[in-house]
Amino acid sequence: MSTKKILVVDDEPSVLEYLKLELEEADEDFEVVTALTGYQALKYIFNNGIGLLLTDIAMPDMDGYELFKRIREHNEKIPIIMMTGFGYDPNHVVVNTKKAGLQDVIFKPFDSEKLIKLINKRLHEN
Repeated sequence: MSTKKILVVDDEPSVLEYLKLELEEADEDFEVVTALTGYQALKYIFNNGIGLLLTDIAMPDMDGYELFKRIREHNEKIPIIMMTGFGYDPNHVVVNTKKAGLQDVIFKPFDSEKLIKLINKRLHEN
């Protein structure tokens, strides 16, 4: 089986480190790369390609909706899972992104096993 490249985007380095460890431990086929900003994520995707994007909604340089739109313009087939720590979404990022086609939003703190099942499900759909 080939490696499944997952890009994790979050502006908190501790979250990136935790998710990288969790995902790579859960499945030896996962290759996890990380980015601290939406712009870093876009640059990586445009230059390398990925199998799946797991991104935070709230980031300093752009929100998850803007990142979602830009990735969809580049490649509409990349599965995208968004994560948020907010129960309240004052800028309606989740609503707008769901209207634009986002299927999956998970709320922090989340169950790692459920996340891994969701990632595998989305990777196998493509």
